[in-house]
Amino acid sequence: MDANQAEFENPFAMDADCENCAELCGARDRVVHGYGDVGAEFLVVGNRPTAAAERNGVPFTGPDGGELVQSIFADLGFVRSEPDATEPEVQNVFFTNLTRCRHPERGPTDREVDTCEPFLNAEIRMINPQIIVPVGDRPLRELAVEYTTRRPDSFDVEAEHAMTIRGRGFELVPMKEPADMSGEDAEALREHMRENVLSRDYRQTKGRQNR
Repeated sequence: MDANQAEFENPFAMDADCENCAELCGARDRVVHGYGDVGAEFLVVGNRPTAAAERNGVPFTGPDGGELVQSIFADLGFVRSEPDATEPEVQNVFFTNLTRCRHPERGPTDREVDTCEPFLNAEIRMINPQIIVPVGDRPLRELAVEYTTRRPDSFDVEAEHAMTIRGRGFELVPMKEPADMSGEDAEALREHMRENVLSRDYRQTKGRQNR
C-alpha cells in the first residue's frame, strides 16, 4: 500500500453519486469505483460490478466470482485476507471495472462504457501500472483499442487466457470471466504469472523507476 494512501476503497475520491447514465441511476444500489493500492503495479479490470460487489462496494468481492479472483491473487502474494473478505487487505494490486454501476437485468451498453471511460482512464494514469489483467472479452477488447496496435476483433479471451500481450507502456495478461474458469484455467493463470511475469523484471516494460 502506498505510504500516503488513507484507504483502499475509492482512494481517488471519484464521484460516488454519479448520475451520467439515467437508466442506471434508479436500477443500481450504489456506484462501485476502484479499490486497492494506488501504487500498484498490477491492475485488474472487469466489465461491471457483480451483485456481491455492489453490495460490498468493492470490485471482485463476494461469491459470484470475486472469491475466486481474490484467492488467485492471494496465492500470488497480492492479497493478505481471506477470499471471502468484503474489504480485502491488498498490496501492489488495484481492482476496478469498465463501468461503475450494475443494472440487475442486463450488461453495460456501449454508451455506458464510453461514459465511464474517464473514470478508468484516470485510474490508469494515476496508478501507472506495469501489468493490466483484463477479465473477460469486453475489458480485453476495450483496452486493446487504446493500448495495443492490434484490432479489437483479433482478441479472444478464451484463446489468450493466461498469456502476455505487449501493450503501449505495459503488458496485458487476459483472464477468463470467473464463471467460465475451470480449476485448470485458474492454475494456468497462477503458473503464467509466477513463471512469466513475477519471475522476471516486468518493470522493463516502461523502464519504470523503483518505488
